[in-house]
Amino acid sequence: MDLMIAGKRALITGASGGLGSETARFLHDEGVALFLTDRDEDALDAVADRFGADRAVADLSSKEGCDALAEKAGTIDIWVHAAGVTGAKGDPLRMSEEDWHDALAIDFLSAVRLARHLCPPMVERGWGRVVMLASENVAQPYPDETVYNSAKSALVSFAKSVAMQHSGSGMLVNCVAPAFIETPMTDGMMEKRADEMDVSKDEAVASFLKEERPYLVLGRRGKPAEVAAVIAMLCSERASFVTGANWRVDGGSVGSIDI
Repeated sequence: MDLMIAGKRALITGASGGLGSETARFLHDEGVALFLTDRDEDALDAVADRFGADRAVADLSSKEGCDALAEKAGTIDIWVHAAGVTGAKGDPLRMSEEDWHDALAIDFLSAVRLARHLCPPMVERGWGRVVMLASENVAQPYPDETVYNSAKSALVSFAKSVAMQHSGSGMLVNCVAPAFIETPMTDGMMEKRADEMDVSKDEAVASFLKEERPYLVLGRRGKPAEVAAVIAMLCSERASFVTGANWRVDGGSVGSIDI
């Protein structure tokens, strides 16, 4: 299907991660010019070189870093915000000020700060697409991931607010909420679990699915391409009647009905 976005220009944050890099591939194949950013220069260069993309190393944990990136990126038609961290884990009542600050700064405030720069020009031009990466944790929070739960929930609320405020402008704002995707982030989680349990990585994944994700009825980790396909669709002209939504791509991981 032609997504009708050839010639558009997209900014992807967190571009060297599994979801960011796969989204870059989908949009590149649709004829979109890419501007990619991440904190790791070597990893960023590897992805950007694959697609002949413009790039800039950026630390989005501060206002200054977000302001500098927006200036470098210039005119953007499509913005995919995939930058994020899992944050500190543990008892919600024992999270420190630093734990909260680190998660909120990257998982939430980076989106707020970049939106101030990137969204008004989209509104003025009468066309734009914004897709922010949320998480299953928004609908089904896990108690030991409270800083992540809270930051991603704030992100979804912010995206919905912007979408409502600027409805009818031509700029559409949505979120995508993946669950347990095959990325370096979940690889690290499963490798740690395997070490702690003294089992293989595959066994760690199987036990995690059984014990921690009983509603993930497809019984496996998702593929980055399965998430990127939904992101690309929401970035397209084909999704012209979709805004303010949070699309779950979770293999059934969230136990509630999506309403």
